[in-house]
Amino acid sequence: MIQLNLPSYEFRTTQRDGKSLIFDVYRRRWVKLNPEEWVRQHFVRYLVEEKQYPAALMAMEHSLQINRQDFRADAVVFSTSGKPLLIVECKAPEVKITQKVFDQIVRYNFQFQVDFLIVTNGLSHFCCKIDKTNLTYEFLQEIPEYNNLIR
Repeated sequence: MIQLNLPSYEFRTTQRDGKSLIFDVYRRRWVKLNPEEWVRQHFVRYLVEEKQYPAALMAMEHSLQINRQDFRADAVVFSTSGKPLLIVECKAPEVKITQKVFDQIVRYNFQFQVDFLIVTNGLSHFCCKIDKTNLTYEFLQEIPEYNNLIR
């Protein structure tokens, strides 16, 4: 798989029935290894190991429904009280981060109502903070540490 703009981590991978699999330590199961999953595994690990996000407060491929259609957010980070704090949308490295990608995560946020959104393709990462009072957003220079989400 391609080298990402994230720290390198060790992962358990295998081949089964001609398919590449990666062990997701957070979901505790083998999942199909495709470019988007490669980004998700690295980015979630980055949040846990570098930004001190508690793994127990993260949900991978969290289900949601919009207009009676089922979707999955790549990762949702929660507070200790169970309130969603941040949504992560991962794309494969060859997918450009466009307005369409941001529109997708914004639609998800109609349900979650978080203050932070992250979009990444493993090469470029964008994080924005939502100001619900003024109905604006601000792109952050850095992805905040977990403790800065809950203030």
